[in-house]
Amino acid sequence: MVDGWTCPLPLRDYAKVTIGHGGGGQLTDELIRHLFLPAFGDAAVDATPTDSAVVAMAGHRLAFTTDSYVVRPLFFPGGNIGELAVNGTVNDLAMAGAQPLALSTAFVLEEGLELDVLGRVATAMGEAAVRAGARLVTGDTKVVDAGQADGMYITTAGIGLVPADVDVRPERAAPGDTIILSGPVGLHGTAVLSVREGLEFGTELRSDCAPLNGLVQSMLATDGDIHLLRDLTRGGLAAALCEIAETAGFGIRFDESDVAVPPEVRAACGFLGLDPIHVANEGKLVAILPADDADTVLEAMHAHELGADAVVIGAVTDEHPGVVVARTALGAHRIVDRPLGEQLPRIC
Repeated sequence: MVDGWTCPLPLRDYAKVTIGHGGGGQLTDELIRHLFLPAFGDAAVDATPTDSAVVAMAGHRLAFTTDSYVVRPLFFPGGNIGELAVNGTVNDLAMAGAQPLALSTAFVLEEGLELDVLGRVATAMGEAAVRAGARLVTGDTKVVDAGQADGMYITTAGIGLVPADVDVRPERAAPGDTIILSGPVGLHGTAVLSVREGLEFGTELRSDCAPLNGLVQSMLATDGDIHLLRDLTRGGLAAALCEIAETAGFGIRFDESDVAVPPEVRAACGFLGLDPIHVANEGKLVAILPADDADTVLEAMHAHELGADAVVIGAVTDEHPGVVVARTALGAHRIVDRPLGEQLPRIC
């Protein structure tokens, strides 16, 4: 019996922060639920452990999000830390059904960083914001001693406007709903790792880093009643589906054979002993909606370049509440859990 516990620690027996606490898996969830939220107290009474929140303000619904980016290396095939920061923030807003309005940028720079490198990153951020239809309106810059920041870290925050007729949240998921995946998985995490570790797999792995708000807007413009959207970042498809199942209180089942894994990603994951559905993406989403609306939404997705490969992979069920079950290629079934930490740290 423990008396006088005023600030609960994460459920697992860790006295110090580990790299896994930042991986988007079980340790991250426990850190948020059992340390941050209790410590914040009444100030966080309306907070939810998700990437964005929708707040009613002055007669409008605004989506708000913030995120930090500590990717190593700063440049990788298909993007860089700056493009990643803008797209990641735009995508978090899009998952709430919002069109991004304004973003802030904050830089922690390491002494000795070449200004040419900083300039290339900043230029990429501006170009990414223009592509997404967002503005970069404010920011901050700090410099730390050499060796303390891997070149640079970037924090971005964003606000977006949620249309009055859009209601996208986990609580709306219901048994019988269809689950749509927007495209192949695993590209971002394996692309970053291949550069970091100097690995070659016979072809260049490129990140799928991209702004998803255009795809989402085309989906919302249909008559389909989209209940839930989630981008597949840290922890990949597995972490996203587990989070949805736990929050919605229903079960999820999907067919692994319907989840496209590019050959180069499959080869890299096989070599490294990774499961592709746990690998991070930066340009993919899952949508949950009534089965009767699936064809309409799929048609809209297929007309957009970022949804050309969208497919139905599974459904929400009232069986095994809070649990994700995958049907394997051999016809067996396995329980899918979110990873404890992150198989590939420092990839976003």
